[in-house]
This record gives sequence, structure tokens and C-alpha cells, in this order.
Amino acid sequence: MTIKDTPEEWRIRSTQTPFVGNKTSVRTDEVVMPDGSVVNRDYQVHPGSVAVVALDGEDRVLLIKQYRHPARQRLWEIPAGLLDVPGENPLHAAQRELYEEAHVKAEDWRVLTDVYTTPGGCDEAVRIFLARDLSEADGDRFEVEDEEADMEHARVPVDDLVRGVLAGDLHNNCLVVGVLSLVAARGGDGLDALRPAEAPWPARPFDS
Repeated sequence: MTIKDTPEEWRIRSTQTPFVGNKTSVRTDEVVMPDGSVVNRDYQVHPGSVAVVALDGEDRVLLIKQYRHPARQRLWEIPAGLLDVPGENPLHAAQRELYEEAHVKAEDWRVLTDVYTTPGGCDEAVRIFLARDLSEADGDRFEVEDEEADMEHARVPVDDLVRGVLAGDLHNNCLVVGVLSLVAARGGDGLDALRPAEAPWPARPFDS
């Protein structure tokens, strides 16, 4: 038996969009079930995101801390951001986010993992990259605003992050998935065996 997610789409009898926001919207679909019954399914429509586990030469991960209003918490996170441009290459978006949020560039990029954040209520897909060979970016720092204007930065050893995740002290999903995937990859075939940075991503097809 092959354990692998497979594409499938049940018939949608009708659809409505009762809310449209700045970056996302809410959609209501009338979905036909296998027995022929019809049910409403409400979900957030999301453009997709990228996130970066930026690993330095001292085995530390670059983190940012910012206020997240829905959670009512300041969360430690890895650099991340939306795929603002339809069809945008996710690698380019990840490089942009690493520069804007941390003023850092990386020479070695790999795909660490791809996830759906909350597939029961949102279609957001996230590609999490591993970035290595870090250095300070050239040029002026990106001008931040809103929640990003109050961000903290830190570089934290991987082992400390694993302990924090398992102790329930760290909650950001991209940080949790990214750090644990990093450790799993090391214990498996190694980081150099990870997918290339521009590996296909069926959830969010992109231009090369």
C-alpha cells in the first residue's frame, strides 16, 4: 500500500463568496456527497504561502517574534509570507521574505516540506524551504509596518527549538513543522537529499 495523498474533487452544485477581504475570502460550496446528498462547506480561500527554515553555520535557526491578533499572542516564527502574485515562483517569494524580514540571503536552498495548514477549513498551502550558507543581505533594510514594525529577532539552536516544541512553548505551525522536518531529514537520507528548491508543487503551480 502506497501512503500518498491523491487529488480528488467532488462535484460542486453551486458556490457563493459571502466575504472578500484584502488577501483572502470566504467561500461557501454546495458539495455533492458520494451518497447523492448535498451539504454546505464554508472555507477560507487563500493564495498560499512560503516559509523559510534559515539555518546558520552554528546550527541555529533564524526566528522572528511578532504579534498575531487571532491567537492573541506574540509568537516565535520562521520568516514567512504570502504568495502575492499568481503563479509566482515560491523560491523567489521565500528569498524575498528572508530579505524583508531578516535582511539575510542564503546560497543553498532546498524544499523541506509542503503542507496544508488547516485543510478542513482553509485551502492555504505552504511550502517550507531550508536555507543554508547565510550572510547579511546587501542594500538598505526593508521598511516594515504594522505588526512587523515591532518584530524581535533571534537565532536559536535547533535542539532548543525541538525541546520548546515538545514542551508546548512554541506554537507557530510553520516553525513546528519546519524544525521537526529538519531533524527528521537529518536522521534520514540527509539534508542534501532534500528536493531541489524549484521542485514541482501541484498545490500551487508556478512559473520557473
